[in-house]
Amino acid sequence: MGLLSNGADVQAVLYVYLAVAFALMITVFHHRRLLKKSGDYQATLRYFALFFVMFFALPVLIILLASAEPGVFLTSRGLTFGRSQKGLLFMGLSVPVALIAAFNGSRDPVVKAQYPFSKEACSSPKKFVVYETCYLVLYYLPWEFLYRGVLFFPLIPAIGLVPALAVQTLISTLHHFGHPDSEIFAALGAGFIFGLIAYATGSFLYTVFIHALVGIGNDTFLYLRYHRRRQRPD
Repeated sequence: MGLLSNGADVQAVLYVYLAVAFALMITVFHHRRLLKKSGDYQATLRYFALFFVMFFALPVLIILLASAEPGVFLTSRGLTFGRSQKGLLFMGLSVPVALIAAFNGSRDPVVKAQYPFSKEACSSPKKFVVYETCYLVLYYLPWEFLYRGVLFFPLIPAIGLVPALAVQTLISTLHHFGHPDSEIFAALGAGFIFGLIAYATGSFLYTVFIHALVGIGNDTFLYLRYHRRRQRPD
């Protein structure tokens, strides 16, 4: 049985933990700091792994240990397929929009300089596939679990839907500090849209797909352009 029977107490523990996790991820485990210790491929994969541990694995472990009903708690935070028909509909509708956004982003010189986080990942198909798989599982999954799950769902009954959308959007947008301006404004809009999708479906899993489709699509377009340039005769 969990240590805490009250879901609000478990959520309070999570908030305290996440405050510490945020501090660690923007200092000790920051991507730029990891880059000083190894090449960008290894450093970025290590960053993804740390992101997964800090924002998914450890929060889930806290829930499993502290909650009297961890399954119910996780489901209420969106770790469920929820209303799957709506979710699949949103996913289908998002595909052309996400791919167009990814293609347009890949043409922006500032975005090209930022992505992929690891330029070495473009050196071979194998490295690129490994990198993007890690990007999906170790980065996008915990990202959506954090923002559209643990932070968002408990705020809805506490402060209302619109304020809850605004809070998770504010924090997730701030997490893009240092990224291209176009991406920051895109994150602002996506925060509200992804929050509404999570609310409508009762799940953050569908926004994992949509969010990852934009990011991985952008990387893929950049990867293809990189290899087309390399194959051009001098």
